[in-house]
Amino acid sequence: MSGADIIIGVDAGTSVIKAVAFTLSGEQIGAASVRNRYEMRRDGSATQSLSQTWNDCAAAIRGLGEKIDDLPGRTAAIALTGQGDGTWLVGKDDQPAGDAWIWLDARAAPTVSRLVKGADERARFEATGTGLNTCQQGTQMAHMQAICPGLLDRSEVALHCKDWLFLNLTGVRATDPSEASFTFGNFRDRRYSDVVISALGLEKRRHLLPEIIDGSKETFPLTADAARQTGLKSGTPVTLGYVDMVMTALGSGVHTGEAGVACSTVGSTGVHMRAVRSREVHLNAEGTGYVICLPSDDLVTQVQTNMASTLNIDWALSVAEDLMREMGEAPSHAELVARIDGWMDGTVPGALVYHPYISEAGERGPFVNADARASFVGLNANHRFPDMIRAVVEGLGMAARDCYSAMGDMPNELRLTGGAARSSSLRKVLAAALDTPVRTSSREEAGAAGCAMMAAVAIGAYPDMDACIAEWVTPLLGPAEAPEADLVPVYDTLFSSYRKARIALAPVWDDLAAGRAAQGENQ
Repeated sequence: MSGADIIIGVDAGTSVIKAVAFTLSGEQIGAASVRNRYEMRRDGSATQSLSQTWNDCAAAIRGLGEKIDDLPGRTAAIALTGQGDGTWLVGKDDQPAGDAWIWLDARAAPTVSRLVKGADERARFEATGTGLNTCQQGTQMAHMQAICPGLLDRSEVALHCKDWLFLNLTGVRATDPSEASFTFGNFRDRRYSDVVISALGLEKRRHLLPEIIDGSKETFPLTADAARQTGLKSGTPVTLGYVDMVMTALGSGVHTGEAGVACSTVGSTGVHMRAVRSREVHLNAEGTGYVICLPSDDLVTQVQTNMASTLNIDWALSVAEDLMREMGEAPSHAELVARIDGWMDGTVPGALVYHPYISEAGERGPFVNADARASFVGLNANHRFPDMIRAVVEGLGMAARDCYSAMGDMPNELRLTGGAARSSSLRKVLAAALDTPVRTSSREEAGAAGCAMMAAVAIGAYPDMDACIAEWVTPLLGPAEAPEADLVPVYDTLFSSYRKARIALAPVWDDLAAGRAAQGENQ
């Protein structure tokens, strides 16, 4: 496109949809966002309107156009990423078959428990490299087949969030190699696997799986209808990016050529990953984690994910807000967040164990247990709220170490992204917990940047992804922050206690889950 010098990266997260403008050399020059909406209910459901999500995406792009002069004429490509897992079913005439089951939905827990005992489970895991959990499209569809098969019957294709937006932009039903292979395929050849589909009991639903396309190699034109709704030009190239986890990692430096590097995203969830060749993947005996393809031939990320990361901090601060509101006007959430570093400075490291399993969906990494729940261990009458806040932050460090332990050795260097990466206390905890230097990227919107990088390669602005990384990623990495030597042995001891306690608590979680089920039956 003549005069086009901007790539728009769209990141459709769980809470916010962002449209971000980058120059062809990777400079971020503008952003617009729209709050996303989803509903959670007592039955464990977490759903999102497909139509509303598309409308919000279009509004975010229009909002970007209000901030950048001649955005339609300057846009060389649009790229998409979004929240992973979940099931976005589409029926006749590309209309929603129902609300999406998003990754927070916990209803598939009984089906997960059944499937993990199946004779073909290990073969499924060795193909996908991914442990079963309630988040995934495969387990959700298997559960739908058991409890609401009519929903699948009236569907024509099963998409993910970004795939749904791509359909609205281009009219093409497709998914990408990353989500396709960790859900229904084999990460080695990036294709669907009969073994996996059979292990999930979904042979009769295979027709719902869309075409797999690689957005770093091909684009599709923006339709006239989508152009009208977004304010962009019809025919603008559109790239389908990979799932948000690896797009964020790509934009943050998970792969810049050095060996032993890892990347953690500390946001609502905790995502811990390292880039390796397919043959170097370490598949643990427990059958947990993810293997997710990167947009580079034979390069994948080995991933372990905590269901909840900063959601634990949000919970703790909301308790304080509620109590203070009872007594009068409460400070804002942002004001409480600003106090965390001060609270950390005034407390003793390693005094309490906290397990950050605050999600109602339990935990998925490095173990899978839908009934896992958060807990404090070691409280006494002298502990106060700042001590609990420290324990929560340290719990995130212990969870990260637990995840990297399941993938092999600790990383030689950790690249950190996500909103919490701005906290010096959290960086200090992670560096000492993993006994490795930590670097943060100054990239503001790493997920949007990651998919925009794919578009930059697809339209020929760069010959390959490594060349794009050299200009878009490496220069934005900050200096390494070394672990504090006196904290490392403290956290070694704390991690031992953390692991022992979480293993010992498993039967307690079972009892609590049985109690919840009994109460539900009696209501």
